[in-house]
Amino acid sequence: MLLRAKELSGYKLGARDGWIGTVKEFYFDDKSWTIRYLVANTGNWLTGRRVLLSPFALDPVRKDDGMIPVDLTMKQIEHSPSLDSDKPVSRQFELQYYPYYGWPAYWDGSYAWGTAAFPRHGHGGWSSAIHHAKTDNPHLRSTEDVDGHTVQALDGGVGHVADFVIDDETWAIRYLIVDLHNWLPAKKVLISPKWIDNISWEDSQVVVGLTCDAIKESPEYTEDALITRDYETKLHRHYKREGYWAGELIHSLDKH
Repeated sequence: MLLRAKELSGYKLGARDGWIGTVKEFYFDDKSWTIRYLVANTGNWLTGRRVLLSPFALDPVRKDDGMIPVDLTMKQIEHSPSLDSDKPVSRQFELQYYPYYGWPAYWDGSYAWGTAAFPRHGHGGWSSAIHHAKTDNPHLRSTEDVDGHTVQALDGGVGHVADFVIDDETWAIRYLIVDLHNWLPAKKVLISPKWIDNISWEDSQVVVGLTCDAIKESPEYTEDALITRDYETKLHRHYKREGYWAGELIHSLDKH
């Protein structure tokens, strides 16, 4: 299911033994454009720290009642490695966080989630053979921080980032929602992260290898309409690009 980040913001988070808060924002890997952590707003329960939940802990989103079940106990979350609210997520933190829960390291493998394409239970666990010498920090960005970044096309600015479309199975960011209101009032379009050339964090710009006209003439996106495979196919045909689902089908066949 494809869901907007802002739509998920505010969803209730239910642990095995009680409510732990609501969704605040997401941290994503700006290399793979995959959600690595959901940031929980725990109210007065765990003040003074960020509570991060990996998609490894999340059960399928329940859109009907605005909830995401969390397959952890409140005690597990409370005693998990703590990350101060003013510090970035480092590899050192992750080397404490992942073995605490016994999850496989997403950065150790050829798939989006290490040895698997999906963050599902039962896909192995933490291994002492993880290369601890790999101390490079993850490239994690907040969806809230990137919201509003200018989208720079090959021939000029064309809009700004208004939201993100997340696949709740793989937790990949499938699209950036781009608002063209300065050029085409009330029109929004989708751009795949695969079409991004680079991001200038200093200038708050997302640079894409597309022309302004191509973006302006792409199929319109509306929040009221579901993103169907027919719509996605039309979108990718417009840009003459292959759909992401083709590559996932190949990975699925390779695994079998």
